Amino acid sequence: MNKNTNIGTVRLIQKIGPKIDWNNKKNNQFVEAILTLKNIEEAKLFLRDLMTESEIKEFANRLEAASLLSKNVQYNAIIEDTGLSSATVARIAKWLKGSLGGYRLVLSRLSSTSTKLSTSHHSPSKLRKGLHLN
Repeated sequence: MNKNTNIGTVRLIQKIGPKIDWNNKKNNQFVEAILTLKNIEEAKLFLRDLMTESEIKEFANRLEAASLLSKNVQYNAIIEDTGLSSATVARIAKWLKGSLGGYRLVLSRLSSTSTKLSTSHHSPSKLRKGLHLN
């Protein structure tokens, strides 16, 4: 820790993962770049330049899995709907329930701005798995 690092920054880094150096120039620039985007169209342009089509699909499927998990949809239905592996769905469920709350924050904001995530065509009564997020 140098004289420019405050204790809050150290705690945040410990909390979100010591393997990722969020304060290095490249990672900081990446996060700041995302924060400069002003609307959906700008985000689409940037993300398409940044990622391959399969990477975009993968991240969209992860967000969809988080959304479905928050609605208590069964893992098997999520795997079938998204094509994600059971390990990835389990990891998303862990992060969704975890202390950091990144997925919960985004899902909450999407919900509060009335932006609709795609919903599963499955019957909710058939797909309940009992995952409760508080």
